[in-house]
Amino acid sequence: MSVERILWEHDATGLAGLVHKGEISPQDLVDAAIARAEATRSDINAIAEPLYDAARTRAKTVDRKLPLAGVPFALKDLGIAMKGVPTHGGSRIPAFTADFNSVMTERYLAAGLIPIATSTSPEHGLRLMTESAAFGITRNPWNTAHTTGGSSGGSAALVAAGVVPVAHASDGGGSIRVPSACTGLVGLKTSRGRVPLTPLITESWYGMVVDHAVARSVRDSALLLDLSHGPDPLSPYAAPPPKGSFAAAAGRDPGKLKLAVYRKSPLGLPISAETLAALDTAVALAREGGHSVEEIDMPYIGRDFMVDFCKTVAGAVAGTISAEALRVGRSISGDIERATRVMSRFGEIVSAGDVYAGLQRLHATSRQLIAETAQYDAVLMPVIAHPPLACGAMDPKGVDEFIEDMLDRLHLTRLLRLKPLFGQLMDKSLWFTHWPAIQNVSGQPSISLPVYVTDAGLPLGIQAAGRPGDEETLLSFAAQMEKISGWLKRRAPLQIPA
Repeated sequence: MSVERILWEHDATGLAGLVHKGEISPQDLVDAAIARAEATRSDINAIAEPLYDAARTRAKTVDRKLPLAGVPFALKDLGIAMKGVPTHGGSRIPAFTADFNSVMTERYLAAGLIPIATSTSPEHGLRLMTESAAFGITRNPWNTAHTTGGSSGGSAALVAAGVVPVAHASDGGGSIRVPSACTGLVGLKTSRGRVPLTPLITESWYGMVVDHAVARSVRDSALLLDLSHGPDPLSPYAAPPPKGSFAAAAGRDPGKLKLAVYRKSPLGLPISAETLAALDTAVALAREGGHSVEEIDMPYIGRDFMVDFCKTVAGAVAGTISAEALRVGRSISGDIERATRVMSRFGEIVSAGDVYAGLQRLHATSRQLIAETAQYDAVLMPVIAHPPLACGAMDPKGVDEFIEDMLDRLHLTRLLRLKPLFGQLMDKSLWFTHWPAIQNVSGQPSISLPVYVTDAGLPLGIQAAGRPGDEETLLSFAAQMEKISGWLKRRAPLQIPA
């Protein structure tokens, strides 16, 4: 069997096992990953910066006894630093090149992972489709006419295409779970404070952004979390320590769980029949696993909640763009995309008092959510409201494009203070994915599960949201769902190795 085929078939845990046994070398794995990255590059367009020479050098010296020794890996081109590697954040703003490693980078390297590339992101992670003026369109290995989702779409594309078995990702409003749902992967959004973002930043989007990974298997997600979680002295807070290892949790039977299912759109927008079919499939699998499932409503999660979330993000974006202009030493208005300009300008006119009041409302709703769902081990709900969209489907067109253009060119951002206009733009931005921001606000862990494939052959995952700090129950449940459903055997049909 060719090394490329081995890379394509195995998860990270399996590849590391082969390295530990001496059946394959880190050099062979890295060379195969680089070859496959180049072979699929024009199909999926998922690489921001190739790191091939450094990866080959590291493969020669990596300690083969490390837990993930020699396993090819990708870092997202956003929110994480690797010494000497340009970070673009999916933007045409001049890149930032760090002279240090993020804590997470150090932990990945200490585990034996070998980064072969940085993966594409939409500009500053603001879209849930990975498309940017800087890097173009990242495409889904299951069907390259369709999106990988965003903002960790480049990482998801590389894993789904069999280039790497696992890749770094981050999530501020669904950016791990949406790409996973679109590409047939496992995507765990960790609890707030589970992994540090330091020293690049202390927190992002008022603590709503978390980092972890997209992976082929539940056991990979669990093992990588074991190797990368834990507080850092520069972190402002930390999640409760697990009772045991996450890998052990993924390896044990979950027992009989009490689950809930939430079907409604918090935005009151349409949900496709296939999304509801995917949710029904998840419920059926859970019941097959011996769990009880109860229908619930969460009426306090509605449009006002999403408005507060969007205004808070706008304020954070305004601050980011201001900081980037200071770093570059000039105006960057012409470097950023129109939608980013509009959001940043709106963030500038949302007062600090408005943002603070909105955060207090979000936190109050989060407390209610956590208290009222504490009786359940997990709550099942959709990730995406429709199957993976055609590339370019979220671009504003017609009247929507005219409005965005007028807001930009005529500096009419203040019109977004009008609730109907703001609501209209919010719906256009979030009509593909209504739910993931809930857990970014509440800080709860949530895992995207690839339980369903549409009639058109596209993955459509759902999510299970857990109690704060309780990734262990989610991983145990997810591993059981993986076993029952057989999703590990599914692979995107792109350039299958002989």
